[in-house]
Amino acid sequence: MLFVVIILGVLLIVLATTKFKVHPFLSLILGTLFVSIASGMPLAEVVENINGGFGSIMGGIGIVIVFGTIIGTILEKAGAAYRMAEVVLRIVGPKRPQLAMSIIGYIVSIPVFCDSGFVILNSLRKALAKRAKVALASMSVALATGLYATHTLVPPTPGPIAAAGNIGAEGYLGTIILIGLIVAVPAVVVGYLWATKVASRIEVEEDAEELDYEKIVQSFGKMPSTFQAFLPIILPIILIGIGSAVTAMGMEGNITSFLTFLGTPIISLMLGVVAALPLLPKFNEETLTNWIGAALLDAAPILLITGAGGAFGTVIKNTGVADIIQGWDIADVFTGALFLLIPFLIAAALKTAQGSSTTALVITSSLIAPLLPTMGIEDAVPLALVVMAIGAGAMTVSHVNDSFFWVVTQFSGMKVTDAYKAQTMATLLQGIVTIVFTMLLWVILV
Repeated sequence: MLFVVIILGVLLIVLATTKFKVHPFLSLILGTLFVSIASGMPLAEVVENINGGFGSIMGGIGIVIVFGTIIGTILEKAGAAYRMAEVVLRIVGPKRPQLAMSIIGYIVSIPVFCDSGFVILNSLRKALAKRAKVALASMSVALATGLYATHTLVPPTPGPIAAAGNIGAEGYLGTIILIGLIVAVPAVVVGYLWATKVASRIEVEEDAEELDYEKIVQSFGKMPSTFQAFLPIILPIILIGIGSAVTAMGMEGNITSFLTFLGTPIISLMLGVVAALPLLPKFNEETLTNWIGAALLDAAPILLITGAGGAFGTVIKNTGVADIIQGWDIADVFTGALFLLIPFLIAAALKTAQGSSTTALVITSSLIAPLLPTMGIEDAVPLALVVMAIGAGAMTVSHVNDSFFWVVTQFSGMKVTDAYKAQTMATLLQGIVTIVFTMLLWVILV
């Protein structure tokens, strides 16, 4: 009966977001209240669990999400994303434009939202396509799939951070970033292959337009240096990596304590924000107040959805579902890598039904969190691979209820039917390849 209540609670959330267009935050709170009351939880504990779950997840990753969003906003507005794109183009060369677009997307979407990344790189995509004389649809899919891979798999993007927090893996962000960077590679490769082999046959009206690559690059204005552009991303990753390494090696002493302090997600991301400040063209109200304010506006709905997801997970956990699952001997059925199929399928179903990858990551991680101790999944690498499995599902698939689908379709000039063939199929393949690769890593590493 308890599982029927939980399933009904999930269906209620999906129905509220898709049919009645209720914001995911309110939908999650509604679903949380339903599950807690329908499961027979004492009323005195309902509010306590909701407040506790919301506050607990915010205490773990709330500020981290805010810092990550501020870094992304500064990189976007200061032109650092253009500099990153220009560096990749220089290395890859203009004769391989789709590969350049895939790599640019892979890098830019680590700090910048994939929707914003596609919009700000749109003119570069067009100009490079004209210069190399390749189909615009091909360039669009290459860029979109590159952006999509790291958006769903690599912190400090908010979705993977929220998933890590919900399953109690916020202390292993270094491992999750490293594994995320590796797992995202095959996802980018399959997107690149789909762009060059299939999307290249799709024609759009803008293929006939003429654009000057040099003029487009000049229109970006003065760009920051390469070092300045990459430092806000690389510095936190290095600090988190060093902190994770010294912790894993069991080192002690004052220097170790200091390195561990620098490697905590809050401090490393805060230093990333400090590293991004020199990118500001001026230190005035426009940049220090309005730009940061814009970042906080972007972070607000993610924080609320993540907090509501934490409340949902806490309520499910406190219904006693873990004890029931433990009695099923589920470990004998979904042994080893096969367990990853559970979060993948749940996240894929939620993503397909309601469209938001971040919401799919938050809800799925909340649902499976009580299962993990039962399965003995408590160490850094297994937990990181669980986050990857959830991310693989959260990219499966992008279609008409996904805002990113419309960003790609509208800015590419593709017909919806062509976008199904180009973008939706590409994300389906990305999700399948990612979960297969994640399961392979589980067999090797766990």
